[in-house]
Amino acid sequence: MKLVSYIKDDREQLGVLVNGFIYDMEVLHPDLPGSMIMFLTYWEDMFPIAQAGELMLKEGTRTSNRGVPVNDVQLLAPVPFPSSCRDGYAFRQHVAAARRNRKVEMIPEFDQYPIFYFTNHHSIQGPGDIKCMPDHFEKLDFELEAAIVICKHGRNIKAEEADQYIGGLMIMNDMSARRLQMEEMLLNLGPAKGKDFSTVIGPWLVTLDELQAFETAPKENHTGKNWNLKMTCTVNGVPVSEGNLGDMDWTFAEIIERASYGVDLYPGDVIGSGTVGTGCFLELNGTGKLNDPNYAEQWLQPGDIVEMEIDNLGKLSNTIVAEETDWSILQLKKNK
Repeated sequence: MKLVSYIKDDREQLGVLVNGFIYDMEVLHPDLPGSMIMFLTYWEDMFPIAQAGELMLKEGTRTSNRGVPVNDVQLLAPVPFPSSCRDGYAFRQHVAAARRNRKVEMIPEFDQYPIFYFTNHHSIQGPGDIKCMPDHFEKLDFELEAAIVICKHGRNIKAEEADQYIGGLMIMNDMSARRLQMEEMLLNLGPAKGKDFSTVIGPWLVTLDELQAFETAPKENHTGKNWNLKMTCTVNGVPVSEGNLGDMDWTFAEIIERASYGVDLYPGDVIGSGTVGTGCFLELNGTGKLNDPNYAEQWLQPGDIVEMEIDNLGKLSNTIVAEETDWSILQLKKNK
């Protein structure tokens, strides 16, 4: 099932995407809620009802002329108002390449436990414009990732059981302002301002039943589901990144296990995978300069169109937009 949040009558509306058309949940069953957070909150009761209604719609045993072409609506983030947003660090290839490019050894702790950071869940957005301030354009970067959403409450969840708490998968673009990020992390705290202005998820949430055929075994000595799904990113139509979700070393199940240790996870909590190998300009520029000192760095600019695609999860498209201001917090530094 592909779950979509979009604007209808100036408010959020939850629907299901079938053959290019969006149907409101009430088409599937009159008792289904019309918002993603309510659907997630009552997931164990609502999801089987929605599945049955979607099947009848696909088979033609339930007909409706109330579908709206997906291209005719304004899509929101599939989870428009997540209760929290964590981002992991699951791909060893990305971590190793970034450290190699800085001429430092691979950190052994990466293979001992999964980590994550909290980002600004109020800055979650879906397809469309990403508004950026002047300081954001000081090395503005994309990050090609996938994300999950938690669909039932849990605490101290073991990795062996954690996949039951995943409502589905979606694409994530963890936008990064590298100049801000690098400066603040000199103080060993963060990332904060370098990350908090926009995190993009979408275009829809794909439930795990649709992805069973693509499940693959986790890496050796790891627990949980992985999926063999190709990941790509283009900027202005030019391919810049390619990877595979199956290359995750730490699984979402293992990240959930650590995140829930002594902590309650709630329906609507979003968790990202971290960046796939080759999945950002920071890594690509570092590799380029390592191989060629004259390599010209590339960063996102106003007007750039960033399109991310993951097999069976759709295509997430955003346009970089400069806000009309010259205000800079980088210029506020004291004792320079």
